[in-house]
Order: sequence, then structure tokens, then C-alpha cells
Amino acid sequence: MKSNLDLVNECDNFPYRDDDPDIYDKLVASCYEFVVLGSRRTVGFVQPWVVEKMPWGKNWVVDHDKKRLFPYVEGLSPDKFSEQNQVIDETLRTAREKGAFKVLEKWRDELYTIHGPSQLIKMERSGSPLFGIVTYGVHMTAYVDTQEGMKIWVPKRAKGKTYGGLLDNTVAGGIATGEQPFECMVREAAEEASFPEGLVRSRVKSCGTISYFSLRDKRAGGESDLFQPEVQFVYDMEVGEDVIPKPCDDEVEDFRQWTVSEVQEALSKGLFKPNCALLLLDFFIRHGILTAQNEKNYVEIVSRLHRKLPFPTATAM
Repeated sequence: MKSNLDLVNECDNFPYRDDDPDIYDKLVASCYEFVVLGSRRTVGFVQPWVVEKMPWGKNWVVDHDKKRLFPYVEGLSPDKFSEQNQVIDETLRTAREKGAFKVLEKWRDELYTIHGPSQLIKMERSGSPLFGIVTYGVHMTAYVDTQEGMKIWVPKRAKGKTYGGLLDNTVAGGIATGEQPFECMVREAAEEASFPEGLVRSRVKSCGTISYFSLRDKRAGGESDLFQPEVQFVYDMEVGEDVIPKPCDDEVEDFRQWTVSEVQEALSKGLFKPNCALLLLDFFIRHGILTAQNEKNYVEIVSRLHRKLPFPTATAM
């Protein structure tokens, strides 16, 4: 059985320097820093074996001594973001055509923003873990206040999807370039759970963010040990007993309405997608279900749900 701290460790599994400086320093020293023109800060970590396999081409500078890489076009000024976007896109498309990485087999034709010097650098979603950039999503927990107590709507992920067969948050999805978190929430709620737009806009509540830094495993699709730092915008929605979510797309198989105890039992058995477990712990903390009185690792769990990431994060969405 997994403890609540075990659930945090499973998802937020990029090492902390304070815990073991040798392990942290060795891992970071092995990485290449991904930067973009116009920024002095690293925006992602790239595994050395990714650097070896990526078809960089002439429009990249890959410095093996300093372990840094960035897109470069002769005569390009730092504020010419469209040319950098083209270089990144062409490189990922070439890698996909060559079959260089399994993760690119799940090509989405959806762009993620690389936050740093601006919001104008973009990357194909499926390629984001290859460059270790910070990605952003939304997660919403829908719950019902019944005579028996709180019950939570829990979906089961479709077997053909990443983390197939595991349990999920009621609604979740990635925020594409140009999309606001709340609008993404409204869209995903309709697509995944058939929640009417009017209901969501009137009932959903913004509850902050959580952040963590994962080393991916094969369940995420594609190669293992790719870097995935993430920020999730968190939402709650209390609904009436007459509101029943139904699958609309192919993301989930079904929904079940579970008591808090049933959700906690499933968490302890490792039945939830790892990052969704963190969202539920956050939900339990905010609703006074998980407290310092019943959880000995309460302070560490609360702090770990809001990890400070080593890369620039969004100042606006």
C-alpha cells in the first residue's frame, strides 16, 4: 500500500539537491541545457542520448563542451521568434520521419508555448519531453454533496491511451498555445465529460496551481527518463446529484461516483495516474480532509505540491 508521500515521490521524482547532492549534481551535469535566442535562462533539460539521436541540422548550435544547445539562423536577431519556431518544428518533423523517437509517434499537431523571453516560442506537444520544457495543463475535480457525505466523480482512462486503465481526475487536459486556462477547462469539460458549457462557467472555481518535476516512465508513452516539469491549474466544481458526466471523446471509458474513502483506497493501491494522485491530495488538503492531525508528512506533502521549477514559468497565459 502506498502512503500519501509515496504518491508524491512517484510523480515529483526529479531529485532534490538537498536530499542527495551527488545524485542531483550528477544528473544535472549530464544534461544539455536548452536555451532560445532572447533568453539568458535555460528553458529545458535534454538527455544526452536525445542529443545523440536528434537530427539537428545546420540551424542549431550544439555545444558539447558547455552542454548547451539552441536554434540559430545566420543573421537572426533575438526577437525573430518565427524563424526559431520554424527551426524547432522542422527538426521535430525530421526526427518523426526518421523514427528517431517513439514519443513522436503520438504527434498531436498541437503547440505548447515555451515560456521565457516571451510567449512566442512554440513547440509540438509530443516533442516537449525531448526538450524538457515546462508544460501546462488544467485539472478539475467534480464532486457531489450527498446525504452520505462528499462523493467524487472519477473517470477510468481508456486502455489505448497513455496510462491506459488507470484512474484520472474528473476533467484534465493540456493548455495549447494561445489558450487561457479557464477556457481550456471549459473545452475539456465538454470534450471529456459532456459537461454543458453554461454549467461549467457558472459552477467551476479556480483553486490555484500545483507544480512538480517528473522523470517519465513508459506508461507516459515513448521513451523513459525524459524530463517533464509541469504546472497544473486546479479547479473544483460542486454539482448536483442530477449532473452525471458521460464520456464524449475517446479519453475515458466511464465515470464512477466514489466516496472519499473509496478514492483514498484506490490511491493507496496505486490505481490513479501519478499526477492525478497529486491533484487529489491537493483537493483533500483544501477541503480539510487531509490535515496535519491525520498525516505525519503533511508539511512536506504541501510544499512538494508546489515545487519551484528550475526554468522560467508563465507570468501570464
